Amino acid sequence: MNPGRAFTEADREAVRAAVAAVEKETGGEVVPYVVGRCGDYRAACWAAAALAAALAAGIAALAHDLGGFWGGSALVWVALPVPLAALAGYVLTAASPGLRRRLTPAAALDDRVEMGAAAAFLEAEVFATRDRTGVLIFLALFEHRVLILGDSGIAAKVDPAEWKAISDRLAAGVRRGEAAPALVEAIGACGRLLVERGVERRADDVDELHDRLRMRDD
Repeated sequence: MNPGRAFTEADREAVRAAVAAVEKETGGEVVPYVVGRCGDYRAACWAAAALAAALAAGIAALAHDLGGFWGGSALVWVALPVPLAALAGYVLTAASPGLRRRLTPAAALDDRVEMGAAAAFLEAEVFATRDRTGVLIFLALFEHRVLILGDSGIAAKVDPAEWKAISDRLAAGVRRGEAAPALVEAIGACGRLLVERGVERRADDVDELHDRLRMRDD
């Protein structure tokens, strides 16, 4: 999952403009951050390999039982199908992001995204604002997951649960293949929530965190 392909130059400019518009109305500093994925999830490939191997062994045994013959050497019927099926299962899963995602437990995806968001929060210095009013919108393309994290000045006025509806709509946009417009909409929704919760813009407000979209492949 390459954010550079998911977000064209025009998309990035639309995101930047959306952030700038929000920050004209509120004291929040919005930081949109997109990653291709938060892990390689190789365990899913090995799980697929084991499943394929077991299936191949079962089919071979069934063929023997139903057909009443082995039809050749033991190498062909026992030793060969299992490793070939395991290899095929591994390669197919490694090449298919959708299959790898489905074979990865939801809890593992959630944990990886939470760790990725925490790292992005520090990397982008979302905490480095005068009133601690940074808001991270973290989007993981492979995982189809979104986390919105507000710094302490935001958390004092906005309950973390209030971000969920915005996160869910953005994640649904990613699943539809509409990550860019969904992110622009989410930024606007975050701005409206900040205004509703009284995160006011100071008279001497300055842009403390740049408005551009942050992107990382993995």
